[in-house]
Amino acid sequence: MWTLSGFIDEISDDFSEQCKVAAGLGLRYVEVRSAWGTNILDLDDSQLATVQETLAEHGLKASSIGSPIGKISIDDEFPPHLERMRHAVDVAKTLEAPYIRLFSFFIPEGTDPDSRRDEVLTRMSALAEAAADADVILVHENEKEIYGDIPRRCLDIVTSVSSPKLQLAWDPANFVQVGVRPFTDGYAMLRPHVGYIQIKDALLADGTVVVAGAGDGEVPETVRALRADGFDGFFSLEPHLGEYTAYGALSGPELFTKAWKGFTDILSSEGIQYT
Repeated sequence: MWTLSGFIDEISDDFSEQCKVAAGLGLRYVEVRSAWGTNILDLDDSQLATVQETLAEHGLKASSIGSPIGKISIDDEFPPHLERMRHAVDVAKTLEAPYIRLFSFFIPEGTDPDSRRDEVLTRMSALAEAAADADVILVHENEKEIYGDIPRRCLDIVTSVSSPKLQLAWDPANFVQVGVRPFTDGYAMLRPHVGYIQIKDALLADGTVVVAGAGDGEVPETVRALRADGFDGFFSLEPHLGEYTAYGALSGPELFTKAWKGFTDILSSEGIQYT
């Protein structure tokens, strides 16, 4: 039985509508990234309390905090960002989220990412340490233009930091957008360190994001392999099918539902149960 989740701020800016649509699709978990147009880490205590109450009203729990940690330049000042990481841990505790998504810093255009390796690893180690005493796991998302954009560097991060608090989030569309065939080029290498799956797909030709299974992200192949491997974790829908915003893409209820159907159709065709 696999567990579905999703970046529900792609449904609406309004958190109540986010939860209503998610619950209507049968989701029991959601990924909280923003509410009322405000990043989850910038909500005040009263707003966070409302998030808690609204989740409970709809029978939902948080699978992950969709944080922007690590989504700054490697040249930006780090100490304030480390404090923001500590705040992210507190938010995860408040919402009882078992995971926090993060990134490995934007590399300036024209710079060889490998030339900034030591700085990246020092920072990633500090971020992992910030979660050392919390009941939460950090999952690194492979994103365009950051250090950990391709499988080799994702592996470098998680093995070099070597912390039980740091795992990998698998995002097939992001791999496609940097010219990687996810399953073919990265699955065997990264699978031992993958703790969380994000569901979106894309076309190698131009990077356009499409419904899972309609692109070059090798989603069905990955699903089959994960089942064979006994993976038992979250699959978080991140449609990115609508107008892009500061947090991703405002897909709206209809396109979010389309993304949900595209992925659940794959699961059903493979005979995989989900909740």
